[in-house]
Amino acid sequence: MKAVTTTYREALRDALREALTSDERVFLLGEDVGKYGGAFGVSLGLVEEFGPDRVRDTPLSESAFVGAAIGGMRPIVEIMTVNFSLLALDQILNNAATLRHMSGGQLSVPIVIRMTTGAGRQLAAQHSHSLEGWYAHIPGIRVLVPATLEDACSMLAPALADPDPVVIFEHGSLYNVSGELAVADGSLDISSAAVRRRGDDVTLLAYGGSLPKALSAADLLAAEDISAEVVDLRTLRPLDDSTIMASVSRTHHAVVVDEGWRTGSLAAEVSARITEQAFYELDAPVARVCSAEVPIPYAKHMEEAALPRADVITAAAREAVGRRG
Repeated sequence: MKAVTTTYREALRDALREALTSDERVFLLGEDVGKYGGAFGVSLGLVEEFGPDRVRDTPLSESAFVGAAIGGMRPIVEIMTVNFSLLALDQILNNAATLRHMSGGQLSVPIVIRMTTGAGRQLAAQHSHSLEGWYAHIPGIRVLVPATLEDACSMLAPALADPDPVVIFEHGSLYNVSGELAVADGSLDISSAAVRRRGDDVTLLAYGGSLPKALSAADLLAAEDISAEVVDLRTLRPLDDSTIMASVSRTHHAVVVDEGWRTGSLAAEVSARITEQAFYELDAPVARVCSAEVPIPYAKHMEEAALPRADVITAAAREAVGRRG
């Protein structure tokens, strides 16, 4: 195993390049994925390598190009932002997610849909929401959220091998994150959560762009002699209940961090599952740290106030274990 210095964006690009190289059925389509290199630069240079038949620019119609990808081969669809994916929700929910069931198992829909999610970049309400929980509600699809360089590089291959639809959410704040990436043989297990930090006193459950905040909160808690375990959910459908319950059963306290809105959130689902499956292991109620229930503001100070922050996570964990700040 060797390590290379790279960014989250470049790790995603390398995964796309490997997929296009290794399987002629794979092609990429979406708005500006060709010459422009994608709205966030992930596909930069790929059209020059693989040509316009394999890297296809599409019209500005999410419903049309997502619908066009539902069929054979191994398409990778890029949607600029999760907010725009709502224009294709009919194709995703009523077609891609249901065809195996409605055909009695005769049809599969091997499609991977990538989209940018999340706030923190002053892009205002129409480009900043976190709707992963909405997609995790839909039977018939798998929902992945890579938060690390390793996951950004390694999730695509097993997603393409899945005979059913897979939706991958890439948090916009992560694209420029850089670090050492260990290049290993084999593909990633996309059915499991990952324990990113071991701890004994409280479990912080997070995913995507909230994972770095949870890790920062764990550092702050350590300075107060509170040992926090950080679990990266990373697969939101299906949730890895066994890893979640094992961690909560060890720490006896849980804080769920979710950039989605609190009402009807993924955090609510995780909290309910912990209560159902590990109630007698809890020494305090499950706490949730979510975004304020407002459209994401444009102004920087207001946007920061609306989102989960490390200090807020720290305060929730401190209260959960019975220590007041």
